[in-house]
Amino acid sequence: MASHFSNIARIPELKRRILFSLALLAVYRIGVFVTTPGVNRNIMGEFMGNAGGLFGLVNMFTGGAMSQVSVFALGIMPYISSSIIFQLLTVVWPWIGQLKKEGEAGRRKITQYTRYGTVVLSIIQSFGIALWLESIKVGELTVVDPDSVGWGFRLTTVISMTAGTAFIMWLGEQITEKGIGNGISLIIFSGIVSRIPASLSTTIDFVRGGQMTPLSMLIVAIVVVAVIGVITFVERGQRRIPVQYAKRVVGRKVYGGQSTHLPLKVNTAGVIPPIFASSIIMFPATMANFIDHPWVNIFKDAMSPGSWVYNLMYVGLIVFFAFFYTAVQFDPMDVAENMKKYGGYIPGIRPGKKTAEYIDTVLTRITVFGAIYLSAICVLPSILQQQINVPFYFGGTALLIVVGVSLDTVSQIESHLITRHYDGFTGPKGPRIRGRTTRTTGGR
Repeated sequence: MASHFSNIARIPELKRRILFSLALLAVYRIGVFVTTPGVNRNIMGEFMGNAGGLFGLVNMFTGGAMSQVSVFALGIMPYISSSIIFQLLTVVWPWIGQLKKEGEAGRRKITQYTRYGTVVLSIIQSFGIALWLESIKVGELTVVDPDSVGWGFRLTTVISMTAGTAFIMWLGEQITEKGIGNGISLIIFSGIVSRIPASLSTTIDFVRGGQMTPLSMLIVAIVVVAVIGVITFVERGQRRIPVQYAKRVVGRKVYGGQSTHLPLKVNTAGVIPPIFASSIIMFPATMANFIDHPWVNIFKDAMSPGSWVYNLMYVGLIVFFAFFYTAVQFDPMDVAENMKKYGGYIPGIRPGKKTAEYIDTVLTRITVFGAIYLSAICVLPSILQQQINVPFYFGGTALLIVVGVSLDTVSQIESHLITRHYDGFTGPKGPRIRGRTTRTTGGR
């Protein structure tokens, strides 16, 4: 394995791309600690230390930027939200759908509109954060100068955080274009991974303090390895439908006649269902923290992570969005028509409508398994925290992103090595590493 990694240094372009990506990720991590003007980050850090729900989720995805009240506090989430919105619009708005079919020119326009949408969402979200910061008080106000509370502070916060998100978006696009891997995914990856050392330190302190037994820590370590193995296996899993292309004679040349396959991923929806589900389920519970009423308190207790009501709703939403987003991303009728257009057919299945129905049936079956897999991974953190007293959040969306991005990046590095006649990470006879396709950046 060491010899395979040493091959990277022998390819100047690959080495340059990796160093470029690492340099921009370092810039991002430094920016996380640049505090928004006029805010006391110590007070905010104390507040976020006790906060959970939606605030804790955002803080995890931004690598602690929210607790630092950083100019990067919004992270890359507005860009992801804008990308998802335009992906959905390609289905419900024919004009956007037509742009998608226009090839590279159409994709560039959609990417441009996605950037505009990112700025709009950033302005709205940063304005809400400014109002929220004015109301936070842990012994004293989060705002350094109480006299500055008002439109001056709000405008400064909106400009700072919107510019921060735009800069992160630019960093991600630069990494994708000139670096290695998907830039947006790597930025989220770096934010999540940056919190691992603190989590390990807390776990060791728990063991030393007797709050967690060494046996429990061993069990957690085994579970961590097993879950990562399962995620790697499923994310690489495909259902391959055989496709045969008939021979076509054009002039003196014969085209087609070969056999290939249509790969259907087990987890076609990726990490989108857990992100949507957790955001929706955590939003009302987070807003309930600001309302003091007996009925609201009952609702808040029922919707706290780990309760059976929370887990049931969480699983239900994950299953729903797994099917919904798969339907948005993959159109069996469109695939069947393209196959028919180029003389392709599935052996034993009639071209056209019957082919679309067959593909839809297969896709539905594997999506059922994919939804169950996502639900199990996402409910795992609650079980570990309740049963074994694990002091950190392991599993769920964060783990799916970390493993998926790792596979995607390694597969790109391996493709560079193989292109230049070097063995991949698994050797000349080993299997090729396939990463999952990222859908939040307009494609590669």
